[in-house]
Amino acid sequence: MKLELMRIDKYISSQLNGVSRKDAKALCRKNEVLVNGSVVKNSDEKIVAGKDTVTVQGENVPYKKHIYIMLNKPQGYVCSTKDGKSPTVMELVPPELYRDGLFPAGRLDKDTEGFVLLTDDGELSHRMLLPKNHVEKKYYAELEYPVEEYYISEFEKGMQIDGGDVCLPARIEFVPGNEKACYVYLNEGMYHQVKRMFEKLSNKVVFLKRLRIGRLDLDENLASGECLELLHKDVEKIL
Repeated sequence: MKLELMRIDKYISSQLNGVSRKDAKALCRKNEVLVNGSVVKNSDEKIVAGKDTVTVQGENVPYKKHIYIMLNKPQGYVCSTKDGKSPTVMELVPPELYRDGLFPAGRLDKDTEGFVLLTDDGELSHRMLLPKNHVEKKYYAELEYPVEEYYISEFEKGMQIDGGDVCLPARIEFVPGNEKACYVYLNEGMYHQVKRMFEKLSNKVVFLKRLRIGRLDLDENLASGECLELLHKDVEKIL
C-alpha cells in the first residue's frame, strides 16, 4: 500500500462513518485520539496513513484508502448518488459501510437487478468502464419469446441498434430447460443495451439481472438489497 501523509482530522473523518472534520477536531481536544499510543491534541497534526496506528475512544481505526462494495440491486432503484424522483442505490448502503465520495461504478436500469459495484475509487471505476479494457459483464435475461439460434451470430458480429449505435461483439448462451431465457455477455454498457439488442431481433426483455463483472460473480448468498464489502483480492477479479 502506498503511504500517504494526512491530517489527523481528515484521517478520522474519512475512516469513520458519521464523523465530520469538526467532530474529529472535538475528539482531539478531548484527548480521545491517540497516534502510536500518544495523545494527539492538535487536529492539524499529520500522520502517515497506513503506517501510524490511530486509536479513537479506545478503538483502533485501520486505514482503508478506498472501499469497494458489492450490492445486489433490486428493481425500483436508480444507479445514482441522488435523483429526487426515485430511490437510489446509495440508500441501500448500511451506515457501517458508507463514506463520503461513494458512488455506483457503472449503471443498471431502474428495473434491472443484480451486481452493482459501489466505491470511492474513481480510477478503478474509469478503468472498469473503458470498453478497450474488455471488462466483461454477464447478465441473465428472460424474454417474451423463445431464444432463436441465429441470435448467436447476430450478437457475435456486433449489431447496429436503434439510433445508429453499433455494439461491440457480444456473446449469448442458452439456458437449459428454459427456451425463453439466456445469458448475455457484454464488454460495454450502452444505455438500455441488452433491451435494445433484443428489440432489434423483434423480441423483448421481461426480466434482466447482472450476475458478474469481470471474473467476480455476484455472491449467491447476498439477498436482494444487501451489500457486501469486498476484499482487494476480489476487486482484482473485476479487472
